[in-house]
Amino acid sequence: MKKQHTLRLIPALLMGAFAGSAGAAGFALQNQNGSGNGNAFAGVAAVAEDAGTIFFNPAGMTYLPEGHSLSVAGTVLNRSIDFNNAGTTAMPTGFPLGTNGGDGGGTALIPAAYYAYSISPRLRIGVGLSPTFGNKTQYDETFIGRFSGYFAELKQINLNPSIAYRLNDTVSLGFGLNYAKNEVEFRQMIPVGAATQSIGTLEGDDTAWGYNLGALFQLNPETRLGLAYRSRITFHLEGTQNVQGLVLNRPIKAELETPDNLSLALQHKLNDRWELLADATWTYWSSIKSIVVYNGTTGARITSLDYNFRDTYRVGLGANYQMNDAWRLRFGVAYDKTPVPSDVDRTMTLPDSDRTWLSFGVRYTLSPQSTLDLGYSHIFFKDAPTARTVAFGGPFTQTVRGNFDTSADLLSVQYNVHF
Repeated sequence: MKKQHTLRLIPALLMGAFAGSAGAAGFALQNQNGSGNGNAFAGVAAVAEDAGTIFFNPAGMTYLPEGHSLSVAGTVLNRSIDFNNAGTTAMPTGFPLGTNGGDGGGTALIPAAYYAYSISPRLRIGVGLSPTFGNKTQYDETFIGRFSGYFAELKQINLNPSIAYRLNDTVSLGFGLNYAKNEVEFRQMIPVGAATQSIGTLEGDDTAWGYNLGALFQLNPETRLGLAYRSRITFHLEGTQNVQGLVLNRPIKAELETPDNLSLALQHKLNDRWELLADATWTYWSSIKSIVVYNGTTGARITSLDYNFRDTYRVGLGANYQMNDAWRLRFGVAYDKTPVPSDVDRTMTLPDSDRTWLSFGVRYTLSPQSTLDLGYSHIFFKDAPTARTVAFGGPFTQTVRGNFDTSADLLSVQYNVHF
């Protein structure tokens, strides 16, 4: 019986790989710079107003001042996740039902830095460094859903060297490589006998390559259209599985694929004061249907877990108002669709749901060479019910039923300088 329990551990732990972030839907992080936060990142693939364009559309480097451009940003993300039980079945044979687990969210800092240089008026190079996916979800060890997972942390850091070339006054093209490191850690409680449980832990990491493409079209002096694509990155995670109290500490491997996405963005100047921003992004989460786990020593397949993620979209609308030479005001709203298709697919460490952004911010001109951005967003999440079943074999089966109440606040600051 113990062997059957431990074989079931890895796929249940891998549910934690999709720890809900408060940025983009799923486990993606939208906050790749600070200036876009004030517009809810609406139209960000067309704006190209600082070196942060390296991530959103590398072609935008051709619109930066000649010489060196540097942007350094930080976003404080505060996320609240409260679970309310609504009929969870108890794990059989004497286990207490448990508690609502406390606040599963927390506060995190999302840093980002970008540098661009003009080799010539038409040719630009640059590099960006930022966390593209990841977050941390942690409930109390007495959490009612602890057998499905009570802790998950995913961290992915991306190094993005890029190049851009302006073909003519209308068209600019950009290309970037993405070298990413992914680290994961998950914990859950494992029933190992009547009224006896143990902590199971999974850790793994890998590095991998991807790429991104961008194009900007200056349709007329007032209107700019941006098109950007970011590829999938496939990580072949290697690490260890450990269950306290059992003779189990073995290598494992599993494949984790971050999805590709395509963005279409628009920037339009109404007059000397006002400009409008808009965008639509499609993320191909349907590439994640199931995760297959293998024994790291023998290569034998252990098990798989279905997620049935669906493709999603994001739409944003924003505006900027140039109040005077020093101050620019920003506004934005956005709607982001979740990839989780149903209640039974919503896990404890991915209480993801449809979300709406409401944002505002400012840019202050410090000098002819430098500016400072401040941005704030509140994210409203739709109610997220779950009816997730976790099965360890035999009588050890539980269905977690309840509702997640989630909200998030994001405060960003960014310093920009060119020289």
